[in-house]
Amino acid sequence: MDEGRGQEVAREVPGKPTGVAMNRIRAAKFQIGQVVRHRFFPFRGVVFDVDPIFNNTEEWWLAIPEEIRPRKDQPYYHLFAENAETEYVAYVSEQNLLPDESTEPLRHPQIREFFAERQDGVYKARSRDLN
Repeated sequence: MDEGRGQEVAREVPGKPTGVAMNRIRAAKFQIGQVVRHRFFPFRGVVFDVDPIFNNTEEWWLAIPEEIRPRKDQPYYHLFAENAETEYVAYVSEQNLLPDESTEPLRHPQIREFFAERQDGVYKARSRDLN
């Protein structure tokens, strides 16, 4: 694949049927702390976790209209997201995200709990005491 794009990696996924061939998992295109925006809907946010493949309920996935329902075999991102009206946590497929080139700060209150400052467009994780 092209540099800068997700790279496919053959890997077994615990708890997922593999059949004869192993599942193909793409390396995540976006990193923790990166600011992204949705391809179609007017919101943006900062990535705070990544699932290598879809890891939500079937009910959640089926609630998405079929004509815009994303594939399950791609990274999914947990975002501290916001739009013009509110802040929330979003779960978004890689195919529906774009890098956000804006220098506008994000106002989501949980960002300060997980991240320190923003450097070169990426929020740096806070050091946390591990128990």
